[in-house]
Amino acid sequence: MSALEDLIDDSVKLISMTHVPTNGGLVNPAAEVGRIAGDAGIPFLLDACQSVGQMPVDVDEIGCDMLSGTGRKFLRGPRGTGFLYVRRSILDRLDPPFLDLRSAEWVGPDRYEMRPDARRFENWESYIAGRIGLGVAADYALEWGLEAIYERIRLLADRFRAELSQLPGVIVRDLGREQCGIVSFTVEGTDHGRIVQQLSERKINCSVSPRSGTLLDMQGRGIDDLIRAPVHYYNTEDEIDRFITTLTEVRNS
Repeated sequence: MSALEDLIDDSVKLISMTHVPTNGGLVNPAAEVGRIAGDAGIPFLLDACQSVGQMPVDVDEIGCDMLSGTGRKFLRGPRGTGFLYVRRSILDRLDPPFLDLRSAEWVGPDRYEMRPDARRFENWESYIAGRIGLGVAADYALEWGLEAIYERIRLLADRFRAELSQLPGVIVRDLGREQCGIVSFTVEGTDHGRIVQQLSERKINCSVSPRSGTLLDMQGRGIDDLIRAPVHYYNTEDEIDRFITTLTEVRNS
């Protein structure tokens, strides 16, 4: 945080941060960044695509002016859906990438008026069925409770990391003081693509994150790719044990 504060001067127009990266397991200190941005009067944009649905996300507590999220990840909504939050106090400082009859009103031959709310960023043509599904997914998560969901996810992820760490040649690659449900690791001397394929054949889902997905992070840590194996609240301890047993079998095969 002190390094961020040192970077702030009159040339800084925006602070943008990813709340939870696609791999690495860490949860960035969004609320602390929000405090710094607020004190400096700088707009704060938060990418919450990986955090919404697995943990409580409160825009007032975080202090972000804009927040983007997606439906298909931990929120468990339809693919191709997402949402944008924009704080009302910053609306007049932002222009949508393009306008149509949803986002603005044509009031004269050479004049239009944008909507006074965040719907100025919406389009008339949209994925209506997907939006309904996104709303259902959000309601479903809220019924369970985000605090309860995150407590369960962290319990499973902590156990998963502990068991992975006991396997020879397996290195857990997660970072940060606070870690979430995204568990990532490497297996020495093996092709991660082959491991993921063989796990898939045994009905275990995970994926390979290539260097190009998080280039600065992986390049800085000297990692070519890694296996990404997130957990969610519906997973069980037995499934974690089966993953560990199967991974050992696959690696030794």
